[in-house]
Amino acid sequence: MDLKQSAKDTAKVLTSYLTFQAVKTVLNQLKETNPARAYWLNGFSTKEALQDGEAYLSALLAESPDLAIRVMTVRQHIAEGICEFLPEMVVTSIQQANMEHRRQHLEHITQLGDAEHAVEAELSVEADVPRESTADADNSPE
Repeated sequence: MDLKQSAKDTAKVLTSYLTFQAVKTVLNQLKETNPARAYWLNGFSTKEALQDGEAYLSALLAESPDLAIRVMTVRQHIAEGICEFLPEMVVTSIQQANMEHRRQHLEHITQLGDAEHAVEAELSVEADVPRESTADADNSPE
């Protein structure tokens, strides 16, 4: 596993996500201050794919440099705000999620084990119980 490449890929995804969050923030600000501009940015954002934040910003720079700079500024502000505690949060979140998955799996296999044991016990009890023979049933008093 190439940890350096994984880190680069993660940074790219996170950067694109922060671009998306910045666009949402700018859109909300514009809805209050300049609804026509918000409408334009919303339309632009539906045409241009936000999955790649850098490609989105390049296209936005070509169409509306002032909005692109505003989105970049907001994105940087968000990044500076979260990057301080993000690594610890990610590690803690993954540890907790893994623990929960393992707990659920253990409960599942334990319940399956209990169910299998109960079926085996029931079968062994049935095997130990003497059954009436058909001859006994025919000779029974009525």
